[in-house]
Amino acid sequence: SDMAIGLGRIFGFHFRENFNHPYTSRSLTEFWRRWHISLSSWFRDYLYIPLGGNRRGPLRTYVNLFTVFALCGLWHGASASFLAWGLYHGAFLVLERLVRQRRAVSVPALVSHSYTLLVVVIGWVLFRCDSLALAGSFLAAMAGQASGDGSHFYVSMYAETGFILAFAAGALGSAPVVVRGFGFLQRRLRAVAESPAQPIAWLLEGSALLALVAILAASLLQLSSATHNPFLYFRF
Repeated sequence: SDMAIGLGRIFGFHFRENFNHPYTSRSLTEFWRRWHISLSSWFRDYLYIPLGGNRRGPLRTYVNLFTVFALCGLWHGASASFLAWGLYHGAFLVLERLVRQRRAVSVPALVSHSYTLLVVVIGWVLFRCDSLALAGSFLAAMAGQASGDGSHFYVSMYAETGFILAFAAGALGSAPVVVRGFGFLQRRLRAVAESPAQPIAWLLEGSALLALVAILAASLLQLSSATHNPFLYFRF
């Protein structure tokens, strides 16, 4: 999505952000406000609201949520695992709505965030596996209930520099730390540019540009050395 937004801007088109740090969410409801915004907003505007949204009583609201997320799952692919993934998310959205209606629960941020990540990660198993049977085996393995001794995949085999750097970059990129850091830098640059210390502003801007060029070069080297990797959404 960031590549599409950047390429579009080159040609004068301005697209909205499609992901807004969804892994910082503290509920499934918040997650779907932040995850794949173009898709979720389309389903909201063209399916959920025309079906009645939440204006026709609780029962109709729950039916609408299940309908929307069942079709959201099938949008990704006509298989039982995608349908199960959609219904799984719909069930948690209904559950959260029921809890909010019955009582105002004050849950610590760490607990709500951990709950959301756990639910989302389990859901990705349904999304990734080609069948419900495979998803069941995968979930059993995650819970330590699978057969085998684990000798083929063990923690220490991932303790290599490339994986650690990629994991750290992914974890950092999942949070708004980088975005806020760039925002702070831009505000400082504007403040310095309006002051007598303009050479410092030019130096900082030049350093930022060089950093972006270095990231581009590293990305091109990584792509050129890797095997063919088709665009993710070609499969949907």
